[in-house]
Amino acid sequence: MIILKLIGESFRFASDALRQNKLRTMLSLLGITIGIFAIIFVFSAADTFRAKLQASIDKLGSKTIFVQKWPWGGFGDYPWWKYVNRPEASLRDYDLLKDRLEYAQGISYEIYANERTVKYRVNSVEGVGIRAASQDFNKTWTLDFQEGRYFTDNEGRTGAPVVLIGASVAEGLFNGEPAIGKTIAVMGRKLNVVGVFKKEGEDMLGMSQDKNIVMPINFARGIMDVESGRYDPSITVRGYDHIALEEVESELRGVMRAIRKTPPGAEEDFALNKSTIASDDLDKMFGVVNIAGWIIGGFSILVGGFGIANIMFVSVKERTNIIGIQKSLGAKNYFIMLQFLFEAVALCLLGGLLGLLLVYLATLGSAAAGFDMVLYFKNIALGIGVSVLIGVISGFWPAYSASRLDPVEAIRS
Repeated sequence: MIILKLIGESFRFASDALRQNKLRTMLSLLGITIGIFAIIFVFSAADTFRAKLQASIDKLGSKTIFVQKWPWGGFGDYPWWKYVNRPEASLRDYDLLKDRLEYAQGISYEIYANERTVKYRVNSVEGVGIRAASQDFNKTWTLDFQEGRYFTDNEGRTGAPVVLIGASVAEGLFNGEPAIGKTIAVMGRKLNVVGVFKKEGEDMLGMSQDKNIVMPINFARGIMDVESGRYDPSITVRGYDHIALEEVESELRGVMRAIRKTPPGAEEDFALNKSTIASDDLDKMFGVVNIAGWIIGGFSILVGGFGIANIMFVSVKERTNIIGIQKSLGAKNYFIMLQFLFEAVALCLLGGLLGLLLVYLATLGSAAAGFDMVLYFKNIALGIGVSVLIGVISGFWPAYSASRLDPVEAIRS
């Protein structure tokens, strides 16, 4: 009860200081407000970007590994010269992997060509991505259809002229009419539409099936070199859900080394890429952003802390005789100390809450601009926690000085 009374009195003293010396108090709180705003705004923006990017990466699948020529993470001192002469993933690699892997529920060979034009009668859609894939493409990627179906085994095996198209492609070609059964022109060849992907919308990494089309790899053999490096060939392997990713990766690495006849101890001539690589890169990148946020806001908070300490020294000076009366009536040193300490915390909390309010207003403004920034609860807690910590640090020495005053000298002050 004593602590609660102390807190209540401290908030009352803080409000009195704000009411009696509005300009002085607000100027002192400005540093805390700007500092909390800078830190929490940077953290909220970074966390929002991080969540959106991670959602894009999660589309790759937590149990999915990509066999490719180039390893991911081409930042900094990227040793590209080590990888430039590596062979591309090949259909031979795919056929041998398909027969030897036991931990994989799906294996697909894929190529990709971008910025192509697709036509239907007088309508055309430009900038379409063309993907050719083997039959297990639906087992290595999660596909949702708003119309139609996936390729049948016979269509995939024989290389039938069939195609799956994205929702944006369907809208551009058919203007809302049913797409199934219609014939479109792709790279000078006619293909029958058998499926339309469900509309996804573009994510932060631009990964979406909306403006892509997918055809069987055996059909694509007739119109392009499916093993050319121009089309970024890769092999996608998705492991069983009940088997750890490390075990799937270990088996895949061993089989690929055997296929490529890599001697023991020699470095392999292929890369095994997975979503955790991208996630680790994100952690490093946003770790730097968070440090920048602390640096940017730290200086403002430092200045604000000095401002709060100055207010508290002035407050002690103004209430010296009241402190003497309290001590002469039996108030303990800790009571006086806590009284001023809570007052400092209350002032810092006020500044911190104003900073959080500015961040919230900034999230509303970003939503109006088309970017939905989220003020996470952990950042609200961080802002309040930093405010309390600065209040304790800034108010400790003035509160300690007040608690050590001699009651007789204080009353005579």
